[in-house]
Amino acid sequence: MSAEEILVRCAGVGRTYGSGAAATVALQDANCELAAGARVALVGPSGSGKSTLLHLMAGLDTPTEGTVTWPAMGARAALRPGPVAVVFQGPSLMAPLSVQENVTLPLVLEGVDAGEADDRARAMLERLDLLELADKLPEEISGGQAQRASVARALCGAPRLILADEPTGQLDHANGGHVIESLLEGARSAGAALVVSTHDPEISARLPERWEMAEGRLLAEPVGALS
Repeated sequence: MSAEEILVRCAGVGRTYGSGAAATVALQDANCELAAGARVALVGPSGSGKSTLLHLMAGLDTPTEGTVTWPAMGARAALRPGPVAVVFQGPSLMAPLSVQENVTLPLVLEGVDAGEADDRARAMLERLDLLELADKLPEEISGGQAQRASVARALCGAPRLILADEPTGQLDHANGGHVIESLLEGARSAGAALVVSTHDPEISARLPERWEMAEGRLLAEPVGALS
């Protein structure tokens, strides 16, 4: 597999929080590669290290052991906004901004012209059946709508990699289904790789590859398959 195809590579990656007797080992000796176009379900019980691994892959955190590199995307500083988009489990929309302003924000930070950013945001909201909520504040919409708006924000910048950390964990079955469908369709349209951490076997079954974690370890050393 060429460097152009490998979006993320983790080599002997570990993450420990705190020190001494209070230290918590959240992740240890993780080795994996994620290829362009991969579709991965990251599964395992709470506390198994799924969020830690995703945050390291996103460049939101740094390992205390090993290395994380992004061969096809460059240095960590270049990952966001742009090539890597993250969808979190909990509320992540900025409260003072409207739904459309939230979706537009990453584009503005990338330096996209304001008019073009607005047009792209509205097009994405329309694709996800959220356009009628464009002018509403996050406090004025439901949890399911807010999570779908977070997906719209993630997809609007046409990322190469989407990392979703338990994106349906706080939603009912119907809303969770809408969110995962939006992620799958958005990743397909953008040609992006997608990793979804989840406890839901119905969701993990919708992704062709499965990485399993337990007690801070990947149970295998996976290599993300090309789509």
